[in-house]
Amino acid sequence: MIRTYKYLLRPTSQQDQALDFLLWQSRLIYNAALEQRIQTYQETGKGIAYGAQWEYFRDLRHANLDTIGLINASSLQHLLRRLDKAFQAFFKRVRAGEKPGFPKFKGRNYFKSIEFTYGDGCKLHANKQCQEYLYIQNVGDVRMCFHRVIPDGAQIKHVVIKQVNQRWYVCLMLKLPDVHRAHPKPGSAVGIDIGLYHLLALSDNQIIENPRWFKKSLAKLRVLHRQASRREQGSHRQSKSYTAIARLNERIANQRHDYLHKITTILVQEYSGIAIEDFPLAFMNQNQRLALSSFDAGLGKVRQLLKYKSEEAGGEVIAVNPAYTSQLCSNCGSIVEKSLKDRIHECHYCGLVLDRDVNAARNILKLALENPPGRGSSEPE
Repeated sequence: MIRTYKYLLRPTSQQDQALDFLLWQSRLIYNAALEQRIQTYQETGKGIAYGAQWEYFRDLRHANLDTIGLINASSLQHLLRRLDKAFQAFFKRVRAGEKPGFPKFKGRNYFKSIEFTYGDGCKLHANKQCQEYLYIQNVGDVRMCFHRVIPDGAQIKHVVIKQVNQRWYVCLMLKLPDVHRAHPKPGSAVGIDIGLYHLLALSDNQIIENPRWFKKSLAKLRVLHRQASRREQGSHRQSKSYTAIARLNERIANQRHDYLHKITTILVQEYSGIAIEDFPLAFMNQNQRLALSSFDAGLGKVRQLLKYKSEEAGGEVIAVNPAYTSQLCSNCGSIVEKSLKDRIHECHYCGLVLDRDVNAARNILKLALENPPGRGSSEPE
């Protein structure tokens, strides 16, 4: 299993300047490598490969020890590979007849990460007080907010140091050992209806409300955007307003991410079998009335988290066809037509009255039990 653990870094003012300088030099190399590819093609009619660029910039690095020479060698290789992957993706789109999107030169606000091979210019270590630090070549030991312990047996393969809203983070790409999956508890299955009115409705009558993080902060965001638009274009005060907007958006995303992780962890621990709807989210994300609420709820993230967490816990996630799950009575099977504004399911045949989303969740669970994996059921994306 490959997982990414993200930690906040607490550099000193000198370390912050050193990191910013490395990021600046990395961006200059990326742009220089892109310019070299363009000029080589214009002069010879042929491209230049990653290997030739590595030899050129390796020698350039040795000749400029005070600037690009401060960049770690493996970090420089990752930088050139990043450009090479951009060109590979460009030619792939050209062959497929899609919009090509030629690789662009990176401005200061569009280049925010440095990559390392773990153990080569970048390594974790603890001091005598058991505080974790990240050693970065030509920066020093940077203090970490080590809020999450790395599992035993995990191997750190790759490190990405990134700047987000003037704060530094480190992302550790881990290769985790395969865990022994426990046998699912018999009978602990649940159907889940994922929606916008209620975020999740469970077949056992539990309802998890939609916090609507973005809508709660929308008024504050509008004030900040209005403030930025009224300030002088390109001024320091306008830049401060844009920084405040970015930090508020980051806070909203963090709230959503934290909440979804918590509720999906609880569901996976409580239920060994989870049935959900298998439908594309494009019809919501492309709808002018629903797109904002859909992205705010993070419906795709819910499905993704449930799937991989359930697999790790030894359970399973079954996706079923959602057709008529809201109209069908979960008790007698009769069709009870209702519009989107009707939030209560009232069956005129058997007298069942309950929340429409809970009724849909019960139908989803029934469909999953009738069509277990291996008999035509499809896995979620």
